[in-house]
Amino acid sequence: MQTAKPTIDPVRWHPPPVQALPEFGAAAVTLVPVPGGEPEDVVADADGNLWTGALDGGIVRLRPDGSSPEVIANTGGRPLGLTFARDGRLLVCDSPRGLLALDTTTGRIETLVDSIAGRPLIFCSNVTETADGAVYFTESTTAFTVGHYLGAILEARGRGALHRLDPDGSVTTVVDGLYFANGVTPTSDGSALVFAETQGRRLSKYWLTGPQAGNVTPLAVNLPAMPDNLSTGADGRIWCAMVTPANPLADRLAAGPPGVRKALWRLPSRLQPKPKAVVWVTAFDPDSGVAVAGMHTTDPRFSMVTGLVESGERLWMGSIGSAHLGWIPVPRHEVSS
Repeated sequence: MQTAKPTIDPVRWHPPPVQALPEFGAAAVTLVPVPGGEPEDVVADADGNLWTGALDGGIVRLRPDGSSPEVIANTGGRPLGLTFARDGRLLVCDSPRGLLALDTTTGRIETLVDSIAGRPLIFCSNVTETADGAVYFTESTTAFTVGHYLGAILEARGRGALHRLDPDGSVTTVVDGLYFANGVTPTSDGSALVFAETQGRRLSKYWLTGPQAGNVTPLAVNLPAMPDNLSTGADGRIWCAMVTPANPLADRLAAGPPGVRKALWRLPSRLQPKPKAVVWVTAFDPDSGVAVAGMHTTDPRFSMVTGLVESGERLWMGSIGSAHLGWIPVPRHEVSS
């Protein structure tokens, strides 16, 4: 049943400027259908099997080549970001259910976090675990579920955060005031987490060790597209799903009178602006933030890449614009960092 559309409380906000990235060229995308459609994120287990969450709530496992999809469980919500914990459980960010853990053998789902400081966690976005057993997860917004994500974009308020779940069950907010917090992934040396702000169009580092521990520093800013989920490549590159290009009209609206966006929000969905359909992924150097590889194309059957992972010689991509996973050969370094 469709939930009632919540109200929005927009403010004037000046989006970051747009700086171009290198042109890395196109590649042919091979598509693999996923039961339930719109596989938002994709991860690989120790055996190379692929796991993704579908629009209908299903958690789907596929063989390393993408064959034999099997629905292992259903969250009853909308599974988003995924990661494997050290104990083999699949951690699942779900909207509106919160942070979940799936026993991949039995299909049993456990709720790890469904509220923070007394309010419900309704838009858990992505998750990772560090070597000390802490689980870090992003919250895109406190005000909306994924079904009304456009409301968060139109509001242009920094309602996102990065949280830590400790082994004792306590939850601490380590970074707040984020503009649609999304992907999170560790650097290969474990010194920091890289996280994305979709509306802020930037990647930042939250330092775990060293003199900067507990601080946030910029990694890649003024991106020309909206960054979504992240993953760490075999060589340490930070892969970023670029879900859709920056929209100049949306930027003007954000800086303009809030009443215009309130009126736009009241329009039927079919009359509201839609993201541009592209297939765009970029790898960033984890130290300099320089874009070192990537792919940018269009495909009539596949667009809006929201998750990605290296597995074998393939870069697998999830999407909210298709009923498929897509893959391309892993792009190699194409420019010097």
